[in-house]
Amino acid sequence: MVINPNALGLDLPPGTPRVQPSLWYADEPATPGTWARLLPAQDATGMRPVLLGEVETLFLHPSQVGDPDDHDPAAVLAGLWAESAEEEDPEALAPFSRAWPGLAPPTGPVTGAGAGRKDTGPEEAAARLAAELAGSEDWLKGVRGALVPARRGADIPAALGWGGAANHTDAARISAVLRSWEDRFGARLVGLGPDLLTVSVAAPPRTLADAVAVAAEHYAFCPDNVWDGFDSLSDYAAEEVLDRPDWSFWWD
Repeated sequence: MVINPNALGLDLPPGTPRVQPSLWYADEPATPGTWARLLPAQDATGMRPVLLGEVETLFLHPSQVGDPDDHDPAAVLAGLWAESAEEEDPEALAPFSRAWPGLAPPTGPVTGAGAGRKDTGPEEAAARLAAELAGSEDWLKGVRGALVPARRGADIPAALGWGGAANHTDAARISAVLRSWEDRFGARLVGLGPDLLTVSVAAPPRTLADAVAVAAEHYAFCPDNVWDGFDSLSDYAAEEVLDRPDWSFWWD
């Protein structure tokens, strides 16, 4: 069923519902205030906000995607790690070996700022990143606001049948991992492009050791991203994970 949020009297930007895949998509590029205008539709319709690149370039094939419920995120990451690490120089994986190190511990609380922590709540962190992406001239340039029928934001890639990581894994597994990051780090999917994905992170790792553990997951999730300018997982963790309020990924 296609939901038309335009019919609900909400203060949405001008936009158009689409049938396959089912989504509502703004007619014009996002502005810093777009995310706040989309949020009321989440409660009214159950549709989740996201900033999308041009729909025609996103390789959306929902009929070809499985269900994230069928995939355990730890097993997904372990399998992806094994595939990539098999051919990797062990020194680059330090302090780990070719054996999967397991999931990083959660850095919560993820529902808001905890005692002695500077974390924001997940929704506030998502709104902040959305405002930054809306004005970006580089990463995900020209994104538009969209609303997607999904139980949670992490499920958006699977709901859309997003093919941006098709050379590495499928959208259902991407969503399974994003669910786990939502639970452990207060992550929220904010932006999606043809081969790009970015999430806000309300509770990022605050120590290098924790950041390196998360970097191992990033490597399994998107190896190209880690080796783009970094010689080791530790270097990547220090620059792209430690205290970072957003994580971004691209697949070659």
